[in-house]
Amino acid sequence: MLSQSFRRNLQLVLRGTSGRLSLSTRALANPSDEYAEQPQYPAIEDLSFRSRKKREAAEWHERIRQLSTVEEKLFEINMPKYYGYKAHLITDQKFPYNVLPLAQYATRTYLEENLPETYRKLEESAKQLLDQVRGELEDVVGFELTGYSRSFGSNEELSPVEKEEIVTASLLTGLNRILINGMSKKFTHLNELEIDFDPRHEAFWFLGGIPPPALVKNIKKGVEWQKPYANDPYDRKIQYVGKPYLALRHKHPLDAFAQNAVDNLDVKRDGVIIPEFRFDPITLGYRTEQRHATTIPGFWPGDQHEFGLVSFQRRSHAQIRPTYCAVNDLQEALHAQGIFSSYAWTLGQACYQGFSTFNDVTYPLSTQTVITDGKMWSFYAYQLNTTLLHSDQVDANPRYNQCWGTKELQLYDHVDESGKVHGLNDEVLLHLISFYMNTPHPRVGVDLKPYLCKTETRVADIIDEKRRIFMEEKYKHIVSNRPRHRPEPELYQWEKIYKVDNDTRALEPKRRPFELGLNMYRRRMDEHALKYIPRKVRPDGPKSKPKFEATYYPSVRR
Repeated sequence: MLSQSFRRNLQLVLRGTSGRLSLSTRALANPSDEYAEQPQYPAIEDLSFRSRKKREAAEWHERIRQLSTVEEKLFEINMPKYYGYKAHLITDQKFPYNVLPLAQYATRTYLEENLPETYRKLEESAKQLLDQVRGELEDVVGFELTGYSRSFGSNEELSPVEKEEIVTASLLTGLNRILINGMSKKFTHLNELEIDFDPRHEAFWFLGGIPPPALVKNIKKGVEWQKPYANDPYDRKIQYVGKPYLALRHKHPLDAFAQNAVDNLDVKRDGVIIPEFRFDPITLGYRTEQRHATTIPGFWPGDQHEFGLVSFQRRSHAQIRPTYCAVNDLQEALHAQGIFSSYAWTLGQACYQGFSTFNDVTYPLSTQTVITDGKMWSFYAYQLNTTLLHSDQVDANPRYNQCWGTKELQLYDHVDESGKVHGLNDEVLLHLISFYMNTPHPRVGVDLKPYLCKTETRVADIIDEKRRIFMEEKYKHIVSNRPRHRPEPELYQWEKIYKVDNDTRALEPKRRPFELGLNMYRRRMDEHALKYIPRKVRPDGPKSKPKFEATYYPSVRR
């Protein structure tokens, strides 16, 4: 029989193990339950370096999943980096040669050069609507292109790219107005749309499976215990930044284009081939930039219209592309743009539902994308089935995303001086009308926000005023990407020569971070001096505590 003092001491020891041992304090309270019929042992953990790192990452991903609000989840991704991530910046203005394999690999997307079966069912209705609005569409095209003389504002020295964007934006605004006015009586979902002009479409994700840079290899080879891990794949941080002409949103999501559930997708079983581009994106010219991770689908959390219907992307990069691409692969560049822009927009919408680059979606999200300069048009339908692309998930994850796209199509041959449109292509107009006809529906029996708190979905729902104000200010500072009030530490060239490579200033005081053994790029967001509360404004008197304002960085609350 265990003595009472021994039992009490053992209880304290077991509480310190955070429940990892099988013997519980409840069993100790009842001596008859001290023994079990089957022996119970704690889990044997692999203590190797790779396994420990994998467990730490899994714990962090689980913490992100359990956070209450959308903003806290997005902020937690930025927590490890006070000065931001060193991310490869992908924009809608630059698509270098051979970019399509990178676009497919970086988004795990399978591409088909035709539109899905959904639009064939809408073809007859689209032809009937086209007969009703054809005249108005021709008038808009003729008027916007030759109907009046544009001054282009006060600056007449605009580049051809800027002039093209001004004309295209005006043309799309007119076409969108005609289609909504002419179709909204029959398709009532068009009356409920939210229209964004020049919105911010940004998305951040981790991409694994790419070998480490030469600098990282050499650093690891210089440390004895890290030599076996010198060639381990190195996660790349991808930041997409785009600004479409127009984006239409609805309060309900589009139906999935492919009827298979996301859990039934298997890239190997389905015979899907996705190119493996296991090279650093810098090889194509996508250089890195130190910045915070931002994911914004064109609106702030809490907007009721949180699902995309269709977005109109810029095509002005095609004008300057021949200056740095000797081979004419514009069609591949357009496919890459359709994949990148669609994935980024749907990923942003998924993050606003509580998912992230570390927590996969539980249902598919679909969107429609149009790339145009007014004359040439490309149409894409995209379905997001997975967001797990980090570390080993890029190989182990059986799911894949799907994209259906057309080759570029010409809307008209030419427009004469009187504004008459010649050679109008009905195929382009039918595709455009079908995109507007595709009706969003509520997902019956599906929990759209399984990883969000039911009472605190966003920061504005937080009851605690101090915590709400604190998180709102911090989140808005992150998404604004403003620089810090003090610049990040820099190792100057003279310091590298005279202090690092050659120890020639031994008597000089060691004050710089690298001299004190500090890596400032490992500084976390919460590692900063607290804000001092002056004595006169302390709530409990001038000599009371606390002396510093409390912080409310993300933590698990359920």
